[in-house]
Amino acid sequence: MDAYTALTQQGIPTREAALTAGVSRATATRKPCPPVIVPAPAPVPVNKIGPDERAHILEVVNSARFVDLPPIQIYAQLLDEGKYLCSISTFYRVLEENSQVKERRRQARHPPRKVPELSATRPGQVYTCYA
Repeated sequence: MDAYTALTQQGIPTREAALTAGVSRATATRKPCPPVIVPAPAPVPVNKIGPDERAHILEVVNSARFVDLPPIQIYAQLLDEGKYLCSISTFYRVLEENSQVKERRRQARHPPRKVPELSATRPGQVYTCYA
């Protein structure tokens, strides 16, 4: 390929240069593939909160006062008191990292109900929607 390029730069026609270099003209004139650009890793933000701040956020969110509230209400109540821990999205990010983004209210666990077992001794005695 370098021979073809050198011949064409000397002014030799492309057909003769391709024959002399031993490559087809289609191969010789094809554009080379662009280099693959690997994206650089994203830089760590300067204002990223540290592990101790994340632990404090979790401590506040899981406190008895806020355990049943969604992050937006926790954020609003803390702002009303003049306290700013982090943004709402950071609340969600910290909760997601700790698998706590879910229904935050305490909900009762009901035991599974058993389908009643009915028995009939004669036809037309029991009517039910369970089949």
